[in-house]
Amino acid sequence: MSAGLNPAQQEAVNYLHGPCLVLAGAGSGKTRVITHKIGRLIQAGLEAKRIAAITFTNKAAAEMRERAKGLIGRPAKDVLICTFHALGVRMLRQEGAVLGLKPQFSILDSDDVTGILKDAGGTTDAATARQWQWAISLWKNMGLTAAQAEAQAKDDNERVTARIMARYEERLAAYQGVDFDDLIGLPLKLLRDHQEVREKWQAALGHVLVDEYQDTNATQYELLKLLVGARGRFTAVGDDDQSIYGWRGATLDNLKKLPVDYPQLKVVKLEQNYRSTSAILRAANNVIGPNPKLFQKTLFSELGEGEPVRVVDADHEEHEAERVVARIQSLRAGGLGKDWKDFAVLYRANHQAKVFEQALRKAQIPYKVSGGTSFFDRAEIRDLCAWLRLIVNNDDDPAFLRAITAPKRGIGHQTLQSLGVFAGKYKLSLFEALFSNSLPSALASRAIGSLHEFGRYVNDLEYRARHTTGAEDARTFLTDWLKDIAYEKHLYDGEDNEKVAAARWTNVLDFCDWMAQRCGGQIDDTAGVTTASEKKTLMEVAQTISLLSTISEREQEQNVVTLSTLHASKGLEWPHVMLVGVTEGMLPFKLGDEDGPAGRADGVMSEGILQRLQEERRLMYVGITRAQRSLAVSWTKRRKKGREMVQAQPSRFIAEMALEQSTVKEDPRAKLKALRAEFAQKAVDNAAAAAAAAAAGAA
Repeated sequence: MSAGLNPAQQEAVNYLHGPCLVLAGAGSGKTRVITHKIGRLIQAGLEAKRIAAITFTNKAAAEMRERAKGLIGRPAKDVLICTFHALGVRMLRQEGAVLGLKPQFSILDSDDVTGILKDAGGTTDAATARQWQWAISLWKNMGLTAAQAEAQAKDDNERVTARIMARYEERLAAYQGVDFDDLIGLPLKLLRDHQEVREKWQAALGHVLVDEYQDTNATQYELLKLLVGARGRFTAVGDDDQSIYGWRGATLDNLKKLPVDYPQLKVVKLEQNYRSTSAILRAANNVIGPNPKLFQKTLFSELGEGEPVRVVDADHEEHEAERVVARIQSLRAGGLGKDWKDFAVLYRANHQAKVFEQALRKAQIPYKVSGGTSFFDRAEIRDLCAWLRLIVNNDDDPAFLRAITAPKRGIGHQTLQSLGVFAGKYKLSLFEALFSNSLPSALASRAIGSLHEFGRYVNDLEYRARHTTGAEDARTFLTDWLKDIAYEKHLYDGEDNEKVAAARWTNVLDFCDWMAQRCGGQIDDTAGVTTASEKKTLMEVAQTISLLSTISEREQEQNVVTLSTLHASKGLEWPHVMLVGVTEGMLPFKLGDEDGPAGRADGVMSEGILQRLQEERRLMYVGITRAQRSLAVSWTKRRKKGREMVQAQPSRFIAEMALEQSTVKEDPRAKLKALRAEFAQKAVDNAAAAAAAAAAGAA
């Protein structure tokens, strides 16, 4: 089972009886170590169902489940492989009653939260509500309640936000709803405040493995500690050099705390990189060098020196995009990149993609923008998910309001407003208020008739969803439901462009097909809540809907060039990578209003600026280490700022790469021109040789 592991990987896999930190450098085989360690734990006698492997994305969980199945076989299906949030859902569905939660609580998405905050804060401005949302999310990730946030507020703005947080929490409780941060915070509360729940989960889990440990926030670390208890049987796998999510609460303090909280911690470093050439790794090691080290490590590769890392300068963004296209074409012409999917263009911010899209389209090169609109963010899918959430939890007011208006059913805004006032007065959910005996005092009988019709239909759907099992029955249910509510007509009526309406209806059909497959157990559950082999009711599948962020991984198979932000590229790799827009003010992103690159006139950086610079340097390191065979870094002498062009400087990170000056410069267009001339000359030579041969034959 351990064949093919290097000595450091072997050491990490074989250490079973205490806390272990695996410092896994980029491309050093961390997923391999985790899956082999799961196998080793089972081999040593630990039941598969007592092993949990926690990842950060559904995609990573699905990949790990697949790898574990390939290595371990059948027992792998009993291992709990899921995200932190999916684990939280599982705990809350089982134990949430002690916190006053029904098993059918709703998981509110980002848009629902914005809507509730607008209501709680008395504003119609979505941008203001999103500011509150960010602040509240950060406080929750730090483990703070509304009262604690108010007590330590730095100014009036934070005090107001903390009070809005208190009203927001009241509304969540009334809706039987939780937000994404609660999926970590509430399980933590469960384990911390309820001894019997804590002992039950500590007994159930014999070993916990955590992937991407450097991305954990304060609440996730506390949750991990309570899950593993004093014995500390866990394996944390991470890399302090790839910690790039500080802006959303991830903290390197979690790495610093491990040796303090677990003095017997075993630290294993994985320094052999299996992804990149020595030239690429040297640039990566040089860039990350100036950052302070929690644990010293240096990546090395046995894949050979490889192509030198190139730096490409351009006059402006359009020129840069042309050069990127020329580089892709010249690498393919030179036989180095066979497929379009071998190439990736990485940048700091989403808005940088547009000019590269235009250049690729002009050159007729197929591409995709990674991290674009998620399938579940499309309006038509959000409509259907709202219906399903309402079926699962009748108290979910945001889902109620969306479902009752999509499609419109003659129930006007005024009626819903009056229903909301009535429900608020009697502390009922909107759905409960529908059937209240006192409702005629607030609404006209015609309006009540329409509301009752909707309520009865939802109840009927709920009953049928509980008794619909398997793919075929689910497909029939979903088809009948969409026909009943005339959803296809709703889409066509709402769009001027028939092609757009048809595309949206295709998305709906894809969604129904995908739901049906899950009911039939044909798709592995990326939420990690059930196993792939068993059939499920439509109700069970609907309960996991809010956790899912992607309908399928089909787009991964496309033979296209990838355009991606650096943040979205983490964990991925390509043979040929182009890092673009690497200028001061973009990467590192503008560090603050202080003068000069050092951050202050006296040349000493403030602590906050220094930490942000270090995180930006880690982001550059992540970008460099995505490349397997070739890497080009490009910058522009001028760049757009608003409507004007401003002078730009190459990023300090380019100098920090310490590249060989003799090999660094490249003009991709000149290279492409030379290749074309070479091919043309070869064609001429071949034609001449063929003519000479033909003449000799004739003689």
